[in-house]
Order: sequence, then structure tokens, then C-alpha cells
Amino acid sequence: MGFLAPWFLAGGATVGLPIYLHLLRRHTTDPQPVSSLMFFEQRTQSSIRHRRLRYLLLLSLRLALLLLVALAFADPFINSPTASVRGEDLLLLAIDNSFSMRAGTRLDDAKREALSALRAKSAGERGQVIALGSQGHVLTEPTEDPGALGAAIESVEAGDTRGSFGELARSVRAIAENVRTPVKLHLFSDMQRSNVPSTFGEMALPQGVTLVLHPVAKAATPNWTVESVTAPARVGDPKKARVEAVIAGFHTSAATRRVSLVVNGKSLAAKNVDLPANGRATAVFESLDVPYGFSKCEVKIDSADSFPADDASIFAVERSDPERVLFVHEANDSRSPLYFGAALAAAAESAFALESMSVAQAATLDPRKYALVVLSDAGSLPSSFENELQRYVRGGGSMFLAAGVSAAQRSRVPVVGNAIDGSLNYARSGERFLAAGQVDGSYPSVENSSHLAGVKFYFAALVDSANSRVIARLTDQTPLLMETKLGEGRVLIFASGLDNVTNDFPLRSTFVPFVDRTALYLSGTARRSGSRIVDSFLELRTAKEQAVAVEVIDPEGRRPLSLKEATSAQSYQFTRAGFYELRLANGRRDVIGVNPDRRESDLDVIQDDVLALWRGNWGEVRERAARDEPSEAKSQPYVMWWYIMILVAAAAAAESLVASRHMARQEETR
Repeated sequence: MGFLAPWFLAGGATVGLPIYLHLLRRHTTDPQPVSSLMFFEQRTQSSIRHRRLRYLLLLSLRLALLLLVALAFADPFINSPTASVRGEDLLLLAIDNSFSMRAGTRLDDAKREALSALRAKSAGERGQVIALGSQGHVLTEPTEDPGALGAAIESVEAGDTRGSFGELARSVRAIAENVRTPVKLHLFSDMQRSNVPSTFGEMALPQGVTLVLHPVAKAATPNWTVESVTAPARVGDPKKARVEAVIAGFHTSAATRRVSLVVNGKSLAAKNVDLPANGRATAVFESLDVPYGFSKCEVKIDSADSFPADDASIFAVERSDPERVLFVHEANDSRSPLYFGAALAAAAESAFALESMSVAQAATLDPRKYALVVLSDAGSLPSSFENELQRYVRGGGSMFLAAGVSAAQRSRVPVVGNAIDGSLNYARSGERFLAAGQVDGSYPSVENSSHLAGVKFYFAALVDSANSRVIARLTDQTPLLMETKLGEGRVLIFASGLDNVTNDFPLRSTFVPFVDRTALYLSGTARRSGSRIVDSFLELRTAKEQAVAVEVIDPEGRRPLSLKEATSAQSYQFTRAGFYELRLANGRRDVIGVNPDRRESDLDVIQDDVLALWRGNWGEVRERAARDEPSEAKSQPYVMWWYIMILVAAAAAAESLVASRHMARQEETR
């Protein structure tokens, strides 16, 4: 027996209080009338009788009550022996079915060894099977039936997810808490190094779990793979669509690989790529000739290793007519549309057709026909056209507005109404020009902060940014680039101009990616991607698109979402590789190619010393402790606090009852 808080036992000294109170009582007698005291003999009366304890039962109950309270707060416990019968242990068989287990015969070897371990199970011993990928999937409940366990092992199929030994530890911890018996964990895996979490502590197994490892791979295996593909999700002009593929070799010697670009099952182009030993090389295809609509594409290499499953990377491309962009400018401004149009046309991934018009020409146009409206240095707009632009933006459209030098004659920004508090002409000051200072690199237009680096700004309008998100400021803290919300749409305000008079930005090479990223972001094209990674999530709806049904068709042609999920799910997780067909809540249809995480392509194994540490810390150490100290290894504390509190309540009730009876008797004798 032990005590978790032994200092509370000192409270037992309070038992002296009831004894003192019982001895403190005063001896009282009732006076009796007599005629004379002459017949009474004078003598000394002894006080010993009055110092004797009375009401012994009541005293005992009070002493017991105090002792029990002190004992309860000391929190006593006893070591209760746990079940030591082998039949009450749990045999946990964990089979790795991550993507790398597709290499060679790894999964078959793991299942064969798992069946062998199952046959060695003693009669009456319970077993359980889990499949390990990015998450642990329990395939059976704890059972003694070897037939059910064997069927679960045979049912394990190779997946496309990335393995995680951290997830294994979390799953085992949950199982150990439920069964509350010793667990003998057998792991059948290729022990891939990339499966180790960032911190080794995440692999820690709980007490009572013994780890037995069954590696199906002993050393790193050479492997070539298509590591990544960069391709546009949307193509307007096939001749401008550029595809770049990175081919990587892990633990390989120098070699030449044949790389092919395949569209809808037909090979369009092929080339040889020389790879250095254990290195990378890039294959570039300068065009992507795809038909209108969605096309399923892939870049693949010739299979020359034991892991052909990662020799191709898939992606989807949609070909459609270029998105129309309306560029509105003053009639005497010929530079802004020239620079902006050249940058938009030079962008490799752009699929836009620019229509440049003066303010007078665009006054009668409907802006809803355009994916993006650019307003450059517009001195004045017809009220009817400005109202149309406001309705266009409020309805979800987007604008890019460059203030230009005309802002000096205006008191507010067109369409959005931000106040203009003047302008700054740095060319006439001592500085001559200012540079960009603070830049929010999380914004798509300037996600690479070097886009504005080194640009000389000679002029800037002082635009009120109180209700806007400021993306970039000049070195004097003047807002340079800001986004303003208007209804469901947004307007990106550039406080300078798009010519080479207010700044030298159009003359720099960074102007092209700035224009490209801005057009993609504001038109909504930037949110699309033709490829994803297994276990990634896709947003199905926005906050304003609730209760609108979506549709997901997986690579096997099934619809994984239930009717309820189709109208309420905010996102969907890709769990298998292949092409997914989607209809999102906004009505847009899409096709996405999903690839396994290429970290699974590095078939290097965990070092032996790391495996020994993992196995030793939570396996051999506990087995050794069980042999050396069997009494502690096979016992657990059993807390008695609640039982003592029940006795306290019973003693208090008995004390109250006995005290009431004694007080009643005293009243009767008076």
C-alpha cells in the first residue's frame, strides 16, 4: 500500500480534539432544600470520577471520522496486479500500405510475414490488424478468430498516400487506451526514411507496447521518377503553352532517360534527358497541342527500375478561347496599352485577349463580357459607364486601376470612390525618385517581392487607404498598391501609372510576371490548378454558396460524396491518385490530376541505429524491466479514495445519530 500525498496523514493529530472536548465537561448538581447542615459529615469529594470519559461510542465515531478524512486526503492506493496471462495480451499487426510499398514485391512480402506472425499466435490470444498510410486504418476489432485476421491481412492493398510512423504511434496510443492490456506491435514495412516525422518523439509508443519490426527492404533502392511538372491549367494558344518536367534520380548512377509528353493517351513529343548520378534534370516541351475542352495529360519516362508506379506525373489542361480583357485609357495615351499588352502577351501561361479602347469608345460597352477590366490614367468617365463598372464589380467582377497623372486633377478614385488627397511628384524633388519599401509577399501580384525591387517611381497619387488592404508602400510610407472590396468584387489600385513617365516599371523584366500574376488573380484563373497531391484538399464552395450541390467523380468512376455531403461539404480530400472530375458549387466544371507525394519515391531506409533506438526505447527496455522487476512491471496503482469517502459519509451519519440520542437523554433527565 502507498500514499500519493502522505503529508495529509499529519491531520490524524486532530483526534485529540474530541478527547479534549469530552474531558472538558463540567460536573453540575441540582441543589436540594434541607433544614440544617449540622447532620452532614464534612468530607473531600474526589474529582476522578468526573474526569472519566463518557459516551464512548460517540467518541469512537468522532475519532474514526477525523482519521478517515486525513486518510482520504493522503490518497492511498494499492498495487493491483494486472493480467499476466498471455491470452489477454493483444497482438497488433500493422501493415504499411503507403505508395512506396508498390515497389517490387514489398507489399506481398509484408503480407506474407504478417500471415506467418499470425500463425505463431497462441490459442486464446487476441489479434487486430491495421493498415498504415498517412493514417492508421483499423481493419478488425480485437478477436481470437485467426480466419478473420487472415482475411483482413489479405485484403490490404497498396495505396497512394505517404506513410507516417507518427500516425502509427498515434493510432497505437488510441488502441492501447481502449484495450488496457499489454500490446505486442508487429510492424511490416519497408522502413522508408521519409516516413519518419520531423521530431523523433512523435514516434514514441505508450507503456505496455512492445515493438517488433519486420523490414521488407534492407537498403536504399535506385529509383528514377518524374518529380514534378509545371504546366498551365488553361490554354488559349497551344503554341505558347510551355510544359516543364523535373526528372530525378534517387541513389542512381548517371543515366539517360527518355521523357514523353502524352495527351489523352497519345504521345505528342519525346526527348532524351541526361541525368547526373543521384541528381535532377529538366525536360522542356515548348508547346501543348490539346483539343478544346479538358484533356488528360502526363509526362512519363521509360521504366528502368523496380518502381514503375512513379514513372509518370499526370495533370489536366483545359483549352478554351482566350479570356477577354478590356483596357480603357485616355485617347492621347498610347504607351500604357502598349506596355501592358506586350507584358500580357509575353507571359507564358497567359490565356488572355486584350481589347484596348479609349474612354469614349468603351462608354457604350457592357463590362460583364470581360474577365477583367483595366482602367489606366482615366481623367474622367461618363457617369453611365462608371455606373456600369460599379455594377460589374459589385456583381463579382474585378478591376485593375492605375491612377496615373490624371489623379492630380481628381478628388476621388473612379468606381470605388477612395479619396485622393493630392499627388507627389518625386522627379521635381531632391530625391528625383522613390523605391518600393514594404511589400506584402503573400499577395499574388507580388508573391515574389523582387517584382518591385529596383523600380524607380517618379510620381504617385495620395490615395486614401483607410478601407483597403495595402500591399506595397513607397519608402516614404505612401501607399503604392492596395486592394479595395466593392460588393462581391475587388479593385486593385496602383497609385502610379502603367507608362514609362510616372515610373520605369514597364521597362523592367519584372513587369511581365507582375502583369501576368495580376491578370490571373483578378480574373479568377489563378485559383485553378491542373494537378494536386494525394491527401491535399480541394475547396468545393465559398461562404456564399451554401446548400448548392457539388459533384465529385473519383478515378474509379464512383461518387464518393453522399447526398448530404454534396450539399454541405466545404472541401474534399484526394485519397487516391488519378483524374477527378468535378462540378463545383459555382457551376464550374473541372478536371484535376492527382499524383502521389514524390517523397515516397526516395526508397532510402531508416538507419539501423535509429531503428534500434525506436525498438529499444519502447521494446527491449520494457521487456528487460519486466524480467528484472516483475512485481512492478505487472502491477498498477489502484486508488482507494472513493471508498474511504464512502466510509467518511457513513461515519458522519452515525456520529450525528448517536449525538442526537445522547442530547435527547440529557434533556429528559433535567
